[in-house]
Amino acid sequence: MIKNPLARCISLALAGCAATSLAYGQSDTEDGALLIRVTEGQSAEAARLSEAAVQSEPVERLSSSASVSLSRMGGRGLEPVIRGQSEERVDVLLDGMRVEGACPSRMDPPTSRLSTALAPVLDVRTGNHTLRWGPVAGGQIVSTTAAPSFADDNRTTGHLTLGGSDNGDGRLVNGSVAAGDRNAYIRMAGGHDQADDYEDGDGREIRSSYENTEGRLDAAWTADNGLYIRGMTSRQEERDVSFPGRGMDAPKTDTDLYRLELGGPVADGDWNLMTWQADVDHVMDNFSLREPPVKMGMPMKMLTASETRTQGVRLTLDQRASDRTDWAFGVDHETNDWDATLNNVGKGIVVSYLWPDVKRDRTGVFFEQFTRIQPGLQLGGGIRYDRVEMDAARAHLSAMGGASALDRYESEYQTTNTEAVDDNFSGFISSEWRYAPGRSLDVLASHSVRSPGVTERYVNKKDEWVGNPGLDTEKHNKLQISVSGREGNWSWRPALWMDQVDDYVLRSQDRYTNISARLFGVEGELGWGNGPWSTSSKLASVRGENRDADKPLPRIPPVQFIQTLAWTHQGHSLAAEWQVARRQDRIDEESDLDPGTSPGYGVFNLSGTHPVMANLSFTWALDNVFDKTWAPHVSKSDALGEEFFKVNEPGRTVRAALTARW
Repeated sequence: MIKNPLARCISLALAGCAATSLAYGQSDTEDGALLIRVTEGQSAEAARLSEAAVQSEPVERLSSSASVSLSRMGGRGLEPVIRGQSEERVDVLLDGMRVEGACPSRMDPPTSRLSTALAPVLDVRTGNHTLRWGPVAGGQIVSTTAAPSFADDNRTTGHLTLGGSDNGDGRLVNGSVAAGDRNAYIRMAGGHDQADDYEDGDGREIRSSYENTEGRLDAAWTADNGLYIRGMTSRQEERDVSFPGRGMDAPKTDTDLYRLELGGPVADGDWNLMTWQADVDHVMDNFSLREPPVKMGMPMKMLTASETRTQGVRLTLDQRASDRTDWAFGVDHETNDWDATLNNVGKGIVVSYLWPDVKRDRTGVFFEQFTRIQPGLQLGGGIRYDRVEMDAARAHLSAMGGASALDRYESEYQTTNTEAVDDNFSGFISSEWRYAPGRSLDVLASHSVRSPGVTERYVNKKDEWVGNPGLDTEKHNKLQISVSGREGNWSWRPALWMDQVDDYVLRSQDRYTNISARLFGVEGELGWGNGPWSTSSKLASVRGENRDADKPLPRIPPVQFIQTLAWTHQGHSLAAEWQVARRQDRIDEESDLDPGTSPGYGVFNLSGTHPVMANLSFTWALDNVFDKTWAPHVSKSDALGEEFFKVNEPGRTVRAALTARW
């Protein structure tokens, strides 16, 4: 229900609209192999037009890469899976800020903080091409919001987007306005989007309704000598987000972000100092948006109030030692606080301290250098040290039944020590050999150490779901090889990779242990373009092995293939996309994360963008043209009685939007 009068007026005005554009993805072989960059089009202009895309979350654009799968829990809260790894193994950085979610069940993964009002450029990093943001275990999603662009004779710029979708009656409005010039500006942006429950291909209604409202203010100033200062503050409010089969919904999630950045030239390079804070407050319950279960004639009203606080500071120095050598040095510090309590509202008692006031301090330092040995050969390398300290301040408190988190840690893992201190050393060596015009061979070897996350070490949901404070750090030893080429109208990039993981943190039957694991895969991309026409073929295959038990790792995506065909002419663009996935029958049923095999699927999508007049464009999409019933294998499995099911994707959906720019 819309409680804000302005949002109510906007939604009524948009109720008849139909909605959105289908994003494109492309590999960026110039900036380094094994890096996926999503700019929502082939140009900056297309990226601006695609701000009209009516999507519940910008992270949906990553589905254009065969190497990325999206795990759906509801209408919002999509979790990216990169090469078979997700959740704590995927870092998310928003304009350099590391942001954490506040829900133990991951109803609000960090990617749900991506702005829908200012469409960011998304980089998916699968290897350690740099260590300035920390080592890459499974992957990193780096979101970058561009500064406003001012014409020479105009001191203001902005946009306004109106859109909607028919399946789920989605409505969206967002906009921005900026004033200034290339040396100084101030910008305001905001938006509101909402949707009701959508239907899958069989016409079944999937609980997926939500409301999302956001506002952002940022400003920047650059002096004549290059010194700059940038600041940003934003507020996001998610309301009445429903989830099928979870047992709970999320009636309220508030996120406040603050960032201040200083920098400028120094010697033969530049320096940058950034500090940030991210506060997330989350509420989930089983009675605000649904009827609670009844026990002994009384409704069992359960509510979890949780929060996370993140503060960080990072200083980096980039220098050019010579015409052939660049190096970088940096130091950063980050503190996190997590707290979540499950309450029986009717009885007024604490059922469990889900996150028993967990605190983490992380201090890191890195150095890396890149040297061009000869015109066609560049070598690089880096090393990073992280000191991580974690503890649970309320693990000793008893809840319903008299048991504390300490009691459960001792019962399950024979430990009462909640303090963890990790000394993590990570590093990489890379080479880029351009052995012929338009040809390159890239090799990357890395060692990345990840400390277990707050849920893996400390979650405490009665006897149902218990973390392990004694977990060892996870060590990823990666080797990645790719060959990129371009000749005439053709381009290609095959790649092989392997990740040998020591002390892999395995969740099985809601318990956590360290095992030896191995993941390896193959990726390939073939592209062709001639004038207004272009096409691309993308393939990705991942295999995950539990080497201790000689069986598959759970929640590994199947072989995926994406074929696209696009046409552009005088600002008009049309695109067709075919997403195909093989049946996944390599599963670990004992883990409870793979309740069964998943059938293969093929989904066909169409989209287009059209200029209406000088500063007005129209975008549209027809998703799931043939109204298939499908769900990615990695989507969350929910319980309905004794049956398990995956959350199906929307059936046929028409989307459209208008975007005005000035």
